[in-house]
Amino acid sequence: MTFEGSGSLSKFNALSKFNALSEFEAVALLRPLVNIPSWAKTVSDGRPYASVEDVLRRAEAACENWQPEDITQALSSHPRIGERASGASKEAQLSRGEQATLNISQQAVIDALHDGNLRYEQRFGRVFLIRAKGRSSEEILDNLQRRLQNSPDAEDQETAQQLKEITLLRLKEIFPL
Repeated sequence: MTFEGSGSLSKFNALSKFNALSEFEAVALLRPLVNIPSWAKTVSDGRPYASVEDVLRRAEAACENWQPEDITQALSSHPRIGERASGASKEAQLSRGEQATLNISQQAVIDALHDGNLRYEQRFGRVFLIRAKGRSSEEILDNLQRRLQNSPDAEDQETAQQLKEITLLRLKEIFPL
């Protein structure tokens, strides 16, 4: 994800453009990264940033303020792992791109993910969330099985951590390091 019409921006150009955006434009750029409006506003309000690292630090710190209702809201726009996100929204495009690397073509894996997702939703009342980028389908299945054993509190913490990882990876796509 880069600024419209920018192609591959250097981190300096991306940072300069981000700093120059109106508040509305900056928040609109950040909102698809995670559906938590207060996070996007906090990151936007930190402008102007002197470095990409400063943006990333502010973004990471803003993740620490997430409340359970923020996470519930953010999860409402995430598809089940192994299922294709529908729609033309930027969030759906990001999810499709992140899950595209899973290469889930074996029926046994598809069935196991489907079954695991259903058991997870029955146990925790929400979609199973995991950073898919950089993980194989087997790793995701192993994590899903392990996390089904978590206590609700432990799972709340792990879900928040996964959402944070996804959000920061998406942010790094805007600001190449």
